[in-house]
Amino acid sequence: MRSGSRTAALAALVLFSATCGSDEATGNREQEDAFRAERILMVRSQIERRGIRDEAVLRALQTVPREEFVPDSERRRAYSDRPLPIGEGQTISQPYIVALMSSLARITPGQRVLEIGTGSGYQAAVLAELEAEVYSIELLPGIAARAETTLGSLGYGDINLRVGDGYLGWPEAAPFDRIVVTAAPPEIPQALLDQLAPDGRLVAPVGPDPWSQRLVVAVRGEDGEIEVQDHGGVAFVPMVPGKR
Repeated sequence: MRSGSRTAALAALVLFSATCGSDEATGNREQEDAFRAERILMVRSQIERRGIRDEAVLRALQTVPREEFVPDSERRRAYSDRPLPIGEGQTISQPYIVALMSSLARITPGQRVLEIGTGSGYQAAVLAELEAEVYSIELLPGIAARAETTLGSLGYGDINLRVGDGYLGWPEAAPFDRIVVTAAPPEIPQALLDQLAPDGRLVAPVGPDPWSQRLVVAVRGEDGEIEVQDHGGVAFVPMVPGKR
């Protein structure tokens, strides 16, 4: 090939690559815009319409890209009103339940919040958007590793993550102003109640099986007494203790 022909071929290749890159970037922006529109619709139709009025929680749900916390095979269903599988028998909770639990926790900026059951990392990201200092424990190493990667890629690298037994809590970081449990123990673990600060609130699904679970809020008074409030039936994966 003569020099002029080679130069023309290289120029055409560069132009083709630039065009492909531009097309890919445009496609990514269009997909991001589509997911953003679905996210706003989700908040309006699934969350506000069902009575969630906490403005900070609504903003957090409008901000965190749920599609990034589910497997590629589930991305098109990321904003459906249901839990989705994330592998190893675990799920990401439906958006309304995440909003409800976050609202019941009554989180204010700067509070220290413990999450039991990192899962996909979605609830942890929502807590971070509420400007909490987040500590999150996950029993399954593979699930925890994926959550850490996802959270880091989205700018939530300051969330404190640990692989461990949620039944034991995180005693060296206690006390916690709020505790959010995203898997269901048969009853509230005493270790978690012990790590709850005065005026602290713990939100958890509690019950031996999905047919009898109740969403409860446990509030520690200044005198140390615990008051438990029932907020209705729910169905979560069971909270499994680690090896002891």
